[in-house]
Amino acid sequence: MRKLVYGMNLSLDGFVAAPGDDIGWGVPSDELFQWWLDQERAIGLLLYGRKLWETMSSYWPTGDQQPGATPAQVEFARNWRDTPKVVFSSTVDKVDWNTRVVAGDAVEEITRLKAEDGEPMRVGGAALAGAAMRAGLVDEYEIVTHPVLVGGGKRFFTAVDSWVNLNLVETRTFPGGVVLARYETRR
Repeated sequence: MRKLVYGMNLSLDGFVAAPGDDIGWGVPSDELFQWWLDQERAIGLLLYGRKLWETMSSYWPTGDQQPGATPAQVEFARNWRDTPKVVFSSTVDKVDWNTRVVAGDAVEEITRLKAEDGEPMRVGGAALAGAAMRAGLVDEYEIVTHPVLVGGGKRFFTAVDSWVNLNLVETRTFPGGVVLARYETRR
């Protein structure tokens, strides 16, 4: 059975994007970017909602060719292109870079994918992750908190139907006062 991981950068007040989908406050240090790259290397399948797909696919297919790209950014771009991806959307119809679209029930498909053998999967996008959380499918949370209050926008956590007990498995501090807290779901 595959593990499902949900992790993103978020503001101290719990948002992954400020109003207008602004994520400019969450620029990672080189050390944090390298940590994210190391996490992504362990992922065998990326699960995206439409908005996050559009954000990622607008930059990372050629991220290694951008002027001034660091070695970690070059490797991230290559890894991103090579990693299989599933986009959950009823409006996206064309995808590239080792990707397929699922227009049907996301929870049903994620449940099916989790039942397979394989490397861990990462769910990205607050709405898609929220559906997976409510269905009890998330096994691990990687919460990377930046020291900024944005006051509104898109929340990392959505309402769940019942309590979810977690075990803290890792903490780490990064430059700029960024803090990682990694939790596993207690089953």
